Amino acid sequence: MTIAAIHQTQYFPYLGFFHKLAQADIFVVMDNVEFLRRGLQHRNKIKTAQGDQWLTVPVLHRQKQLINEVKINPDFPWARKHWGALCTNYSPAPYFDLYADDLQEILFQDWKSLHELNLTLLIWTMRALSIDIPIVQLSELPVTGQKSQRLIEACQAINADTYLSGIGGKNYMNLDEFEAANIKVIWQNFTPPIYPQLFSDVGFIPNLSILDVLFCCGPDSCQFLADPVPASLKPLTELALSHAG
Repeated sequence: MTIAAIHQTQYFPYLGFFHKLAQADIFVVMDNVEFLRRGLQHRNKIKTAQGDQWLTVPVLHRQKQLINEVKINPDFPWARKHWGALCTNYSPAPYFDLYADDLQEILFQDWKSLHELNLTLLIWTMRALSIDIPIVQLSELPVTGQKSQRLIEACQAINADTYLSGIGGKNYMNLDEFEAANIKVIWQNFTPPIYPQLFSDVGFIPNLSILDVLFCCGPDSCQFLADPVPASLKPLTELALSHAG
């Protein structure tokens, strides 16, 4: 069985995005589908002392533009602003220093393409989470269909017999078409876990950018990639004992 996950890239996606990749054998990046201005391809949330805050990459966007065509607006110092926000809010986090140098180096490159920025950040985050699966771009595959047929043709092009979908896929996927193509559909089982966060006064905020998890939990973040997702982190000593048994 070869399991495929298929999704648009996002700007520092939430934990559930990477949980899906950890359950898959191959990831198809939907780079040639329409960019959604209100989506998460160019923005995501971090935590601050006042609650959550958007980090948004400014883009030069026209109607009906594909993701791989979207350019970053060079007139705004977004990288400096985002880096400043990360330093201000996460420098006290226990694992901020572990990732800071790499992130700073990536963010301050001369990015022109939003897709290339997101793809680079995706690969970096997958390595940080020890997710080792191949990545294929949809634009490189012989796919011409729309909606469910697009997903089916992508699976066929990479010889995947199983498609891993988020629960939201039930609202738009034609499961009869998958069955006719002999592609099995399985559903992601993800419940946002509780983990130690900064700024406890504002309470726990789920589904923030993956950076919140990495800065607060470090290498232990990998525990949340299991299926089912653990409700909370286990101490490393407890993990060692469970593996030994």
